[in-house]
Amino acid sequence: MVPLVAVSGAFAIPIVVIVFGAVRSMVVAAARERTRREIAAYIAEGAMTPEEGERLMAAGESKKPKGCF
Repeated sequence: MVPLVAVSGAFAIPIVVIVFGAVRSMVVAAARERTRREIAAYIAEGAMTPEEGERLMAAGESKKPKGCF
């Protein structure tokens, strides 16, 4: 019984981590796109200059590489 639980856990934990990682990346991508659309709307209505919008979008970019490390 114990070996069955150990083997099941050894397979289940990585699968859960992969699924949650995929969900997280989808949420981050959706939030980034929503932000881009909001900035574009501000620019279109004249409340913000294109340079300000470009500066805002550049401020949100990460300098570190993507991945686990």
